[in-house]
Amino acid sequence: MSRIVFLVEERSIKVFLDGVLPRFFPGLSFLCVPHEGRQDLENSIPRKLRAWREPGVRFVVVRDNDNGDCRALKAKLVALCNEGRRGDAVVRLACQELEAWYLGDASALADAFGDGLLRDLAGKERFRDPDTVVRPARALQELVPEFQKVSGARRVAAVARRDQNRSGSFRAFMDAVEQLAVQFGQVAGGEGGN
Repeated sequence: MSRIVFLVEERSIKVFLDGVLPRFFPGLSFLCVPHEGRQDLENSIPRKLRAWREPGVRFVVVRDNDNGDCRALKAKLVALCNEGRRGDAVVRLACQELEAWYLGDASALADAFGDGLLRDLAGKERFRDPDTVVRPARALQELVPEFQKVSGARRVAAVARRDQNRSGSFRAFMDAVEQLAVQFGQVAGGEGGN
């Protein structure tokens, strides 16, 4: 059986993907493997990719960009995948942090936290391009004081809309997942638009 294994930087990314992927891609077979931050993720990539013996697995590495050079970081992660003998692994970065993906869907934020004023984020210059927001996690905590990474990931995942998200890095990630799902013959229309 074919499935996607996501190697992710931290638990909040796992919680978000565990909530949103079944809604967007019903029937998709996947597993999210969280790490204890970027260093742990990067150290484990070559080892995990070499050691994984399950047939039919495709790997997707997901990491925050953290205001770094996107091209250089992606090249570094691709090199780690190649070191693990998995040149077919897909690397996707959340620009700048996972929380930018939440800022990209203002309606989902408003629904998740019961605050209709959050719907107006898209009209504010600072949030028009969520991938350029410096320290989006901090910006989100300023907007939603009760926001916490793991519970916030769960709440947003439950109401996220793929077709309304303005984050280019979110769309690139979802497009990559859809391409893999099509290759596996596991694509189906789900909630949130495809």
